[in-house]
Amino acid sequence: MGKLSGKTAIVTGASRGIGQAIAALFAAQGAQVVCAARTLSEGGHMLEGSLERTVAQIEDAGGAAVAMVADISDPAQCLALVEQTRAAYGPVDILVNNAALNYYVPTVDYKINRWVKAFAINVHAPFILAQAVLGDMTGGRGGAIVNIGSGAAIGPGRGPYEDQQVRGGVMYGATKAAVERFTQGLAQEVSQHGNIAISCVSPSRVVPTPGTIYHKLVTGMDDPRGEKPIMMARAALLLASEPAQSVNGRVTYSQQILKEYGWIEDAVGRGVDTAGTGYSQI
Repeated sequence: MGKLSGKTAIVTGASRGIGQAIAALFAAQGAQVVCAARTLSEGGHMLEGSLERTVAQIEDAGGAAVAMVADISDPAQCLALVEQTRAAYGPVDILVNNAALNYYVPTVDYKINRWVKAFAINVHAPFILAQAVLGDMTGGRGGAIVNIGSGAAIGPGRGPYEDQQVRGGVMYGATKAAVERFTQGLAQEVSQHGNIAISCVSPSRVVPTPGTIYHKLVTGMDDPRGEKPIMMARAALLLASEPAQSVNGRVTYSQQILKEYGWIEDAVGRGVDTAGTGYSQI
């Protein structure tokens, strides 16, 4: 019996990177996983990865998953995703808000339509999806919502600024800060139920993915400075499977929460970032 046997989970941004790793691990732990993203087939995006590949890997390993194409910047498609999940697998037990968008452009040059779309995916969609699935979790069923954050939520603080290099991360950091505040506010609202956990976890280091490689945040999938995607997958699994009262409202980092619960040995083959904090830009 896996930790998620009999559970139905939605994972957004499941075509590559952290989302792909989370979907695969959740399925390996017994969940029926709805893998959601915009890229159905290889070649449909400039980055490597697709829903078809994620689902094939899960099914090859004996798990249950289905691909659902959704542009979650559109509220109607968010709601349709939840309804299609119920039609496929029944009520939703777990939601992982992983999908995110950033263009790494200085604020003065940021196109308004891109700024608005990034907020739609990074902030508005987690709210819309959470609101839509909470009806399945209340009334005694329980459940978990895991939001994927970033160390970018922590700003540079008050000046003067010795480092004046422009990296174009203002929008992304602002959205991830919003996600952290949304997480704890929603956690307080659902605490009356006692069996619903709302949490947020960020990588302790940059996770090598097709996206972080493209943005030159890491040199490649084997960059020794990076944190393997399995770390985030294990942390998300912990937050989705531990008793709600012990993790509700947690805003944490992957290695921090894994070490706290004694899961770190199974998740990483190298030293632990004992500070429990770090940085991630995507």
